[in-house]
Amino acid sequence: MSVWNNVRGELIYENALSDPKALEQFVLEGKALISFPDGRLRLENAESEQLGQKANYVLWCKEVFPADMLLEIDFRPLREPGLAMLFFSASGREGQSLFDPSLATRTGEYVQYHHGDINAFHLSFFRRKEKDERSFHTCNLRKSYGFYLVAQGADPIPDADDAEEFYTLSLLKKGPDVRFAVNGLEVLRFHDDGAQYGPLLQGGCVGLRQLAPMAGEYANLRVYGVKGD
Repeated sequence: MSVWNNVRGELIYENALSDPKALEQFVLEGKALISFPDGRLRLENAESEQLGQKANYVLWCKEVFPADMLLEIDFRPLREPGLAMLFFSASGREGQSLFDPSLATRTGEYVQYHHGDINAFHLSFFRRKEKDERSFHTCNLRKSYGFYLVAQGADPIPDADDAEEFYTLSLLKKGPDVRFAVNGLEVLRFHDDGAQYGPLLQGGCVGLRQLAPMAGEYANLRVYGVKGD
């Protein structure tokens, strides 16, 4: 379901995520099982959940997107427990490419992403890992470097057993403002003053992260420019 059509600009990136060719410009950090049943990207952990953070992973799109953008992607949870997250505006802390060889190697362990040598927003949009996450469903937006929880909202996506369809996740980043919606329903927003949690984040990469033993499917990644001042 479309949202924020008044600021939707030109389509700058589109990927159906329907077959292995769709991931030619992607890079995986950590180990994952990647498949395309029914023409949709399915992500599952390849390592045992017993390994903790070492079983988790991030799948990055190497495209560098502008600071202002409207991103949409379709998502369906398949198996719990676990957690699904979207990274965006990710780059080196000194403005380098996220994949600059001077940056430390990343392998999917979370500390490497919030207290490593990158900056990024982290949007956990499906949280069913720990008991408190399963009993009270929220979406969390964090900013790094650091582990700042900057916004939180109710998660409207049902548990995996009841999720019979895909849900459209919409992310708008415009100037100092970040807004997130599910199927057109706004869930959270954040106004960044560029001081309390560090400078405003500029353009960068987006990535998908899952925590074992979750399985989820994704389709129809679209990124638009943003109109208006």
